[in-house]
Amino acid sequence: MGLTYANLTLENSFIGRRIEVRSLVDSGAVFMVIPQHMALQLGYDTEEFSTREVILADGTRKRVPMVGPLRVHFGDRYCDLSALVFGDEPLMGAVPMEMMDLVLHPATQQLSVNPESPYLPVALAK
Repeated sequence: MGLTYANLTLENSFIGRRIEVRSLVDSGAVFMVIPQHMALQLGYDTEEFSTREVILADGTRKRVPMVGPLRVHFGDRYCDLSALVFGDEPLMGAVPMEMMDLVLHPATQQLSVNPESPYLPVALAK
């Protein structure tokens, strides 16, 4: 097994600015994360938005900007959410994957639409 990447389109929902990115996919992470330079490309002012305290993989705590609304597109699916701003590459965690009803296949290093709901994303609401 190795790292899984997916091609995404990120869109600032306020101004409609979009960028195409190659994002790390990690079901062990929770949020969508974008680096500072991508937040700026999308037109967000990271000083203007709220901050969130996060715990990193090594256990350290860090306060980071959170921007939004951000629309994340994968294939013919999308979700609207806020993103944390830090790091050096985009990272898609479990929340956007669940919102779009995507399935991670670590053995083949691929991300796909849930085959049980190929036309519309389904979410558990119980």
